[in-house]
Amino acid sequence: MDDFREDQAQVSDVLIRYATGIDQRDWSLFRTCWTSDVEADYGQIGTFSGIDALTDFMVASHDPMGPTHHRLSNFVIDVDGDRANVRSYVHAVLIATPGDPSSWIDAVGNYEDVFVRTADGWRIRKRVARMARVMTKGSVS
Repeated sequence: MDDFREDQAQVSDVLIRYATGIDQRDWSLFRTCWTSDVEADYGQIGTFSGIDALTDFMVASHDPMGPTHHRLSNFVIDVDGDRANVRSYVHAVLIATPGDPSSWIDAVGNYEDVFVRTADGWRIRKRVARMARVMTKGSVS
């Protein structure tokens, strides 16, 4: 049971690193969340194959913004050996134009992730993002 709880804690840490990496624009930290061959489906935003494509997209979309706040919660972590199926809620509030708090994006949904245990710890190999609602205001590109 202790190993199971430790695995859950490590998987939770990856999710927190993901949100922190984006919000602090710490792309090195962000990259520690993924396998090199990650497949990420962000719905209407796009589908990305590989860590470089995913990171390049996140850099291009988030660096020009003002502050962003990605909150993840309600982690359901099902560990089975060196694989884990993980579901979490996401609520992201982004200031789309720096210095303009009237220009924002507010997205709510969930992530369905497949994690694998690697030599460097748990990493996300596959993500499907399902947004329940995305609202925008102001000059959002």
